[in-house]
Parts: sequence; structure tokens; C-alpha cells
Amino acid sequence: MAGDNSFDISSKVDMQEIVNAIDQALREITNRYDFRDSNTEIELKKEDKKITIKTTDDYKVRAANDVLKNKLIKRGVPVKALTDSEPVQTGMDKIHQDIAIQDGIPQEKAKEIVKYIKELGLKKIQASIQKDVVRVSGPKIDDLQGVMAQLKQKDFGIDMQFTNFRS
Repeated sequence: MAGDNSFDISSKVDMQEIVNAIDQALREITNRYDFRDSNTEIELKKEDKKITIKTTDDYKVRAANDVLKNKLIKRGVPVKALTDSEPVQTGMDKIHQDIAIQDGIPQEKAKEIVKYIKELGLKKIQASIQKDVVRVSGPKIDDLQGVMAQLKQKDFGIDMQFTNFRS
């Protein structure tokens, strides 16, 4: 049947892997000499989908961020799914940095992906936005695989996974 084949473009992160990476990063930070007496904290706010790093100075914020990102990479969490804010001085010799966790494709990025797919000029390939997922469908599996290859080559600034391939 025509238009029977489809796949979804999504952007999901495994929150448990983030929790594990934060635990590993905190373990490393507590053992490092350059973090001694800094009371550096890294906490995950699941409901806000963000990570907060709190410490005493700008150097330690950046170093803790590097340690955290290394642990996330080792655990298979895509760093493209994280957006750092600038470190903010909060008084009392404290500075903190928020790191937003992208879960799902933002609406403006979804529109950009759909526009790009349409610009590829493949007839009978349809792309539609469904909440935080982009569904691509078409009659030929080869065309869909070609779309996947093109999307992998282009950098949209977000992490993308291709899921739910149906034929």
C-alpha cells in the first residue's frame, strides 16, 4: 500500500543515565584536590529538566561541567541534548550554572527539519510534526533511508534518533 512506510525523528535522553553520570561526576569531584573545600554540588531537577552546578568560583563551575560532560559521554548521553547557560554569581561566594536537558524536538527545530525534508525534493515523502516528534512517511523504503542519510549529514544543533521504522 502506498504511504505505508514511516519512521519517527525524536530526541530523547535516558534520565537514569544522567543520574548515574551525575553520581560518578560527584564522586570524582569529591576526590579531586582542586575542588577541596568548595562544597561543589551537581543536582538534577527532573521536573524542570535541568542540571544545576553550584560551587565557589567560575573555574570550578567550568571544571565541574567538563567532568560531568565526560561522564555523560561515557554513559552514552548525547551532549547535543544539553544547553549550558552562563554561570551566575549568587552571592555568599557561590556561583551556579544551569544546564537545560532537551527532551523532545522543540517546535522551531521540528519546523526546520520538515522544511529541510521538503527541500530535498523527493516526491511522495511526507513529514509531519506530532508533538515533540517528526514523522516521515512515504511509499518507498529506499527514499526514507535516503532522507535519514541526508538528515544525519545536516547539523540541526540537536540530538536526533530515528525510531519506529515501519514498513
